[in-house]
Amino acid sequence: MLHLVLFQPEIPHNTGAIGRLCLATGARLHLIRPLGFSLDDRHLKRAGLDYWPEVDVRQWDRWEDLKAAAGPGSEFYFIECGGTRAHWEADLGVDELYLVLGPETRGIPPSIIDESRRLTIPMQDGGTRSLNLATAAAIVLYEAVRQRQGATTGGQG
Repeated sequence: MLHLVLFQPEIPHNTGAIGRLCLATGARLHLIRPLGFSLDDRHLKRAGLDYWPEVDVRQWDRWEDLKAAAGPGSEFYFIECGGTRAHWEADLGVDELYLVLGPETRGIPPSIIDESRRLTIPMQDGGTRSLNLATAAAIVLYEAVRQRQGATTGGQG
């Protein structure tokens, strides 16, 4: 199963858009508290449209709680600026894949990142510092979908 993890997300419309993305790809959305908004927030609901009630969302009080609940063989990748390995270079076709993104203004805390599992979305030098969280989630999640489809069809799609 695909899992998208938002560590302490701050902006409701990003989370709403990511919820729609998870629904479109069959991914489960995990939210690590504290959240920078209420799940009743009108911006979240506007971005999630009428899909939000159908999104498979799990909330966690602590990062450690999610890690403990993940099954054996679960693989975690951390999507961050400054990583040295492009997201498409990782094997994202594993059975239990967790893609972790951090809060919009701070990124993932170094204390939870496994540096050997830190991936980046390559960007042109001198351009922007980072991408919108929902955009980054879409890029990496659909690469995982692509790799999974390639594995089931016998080739890279």
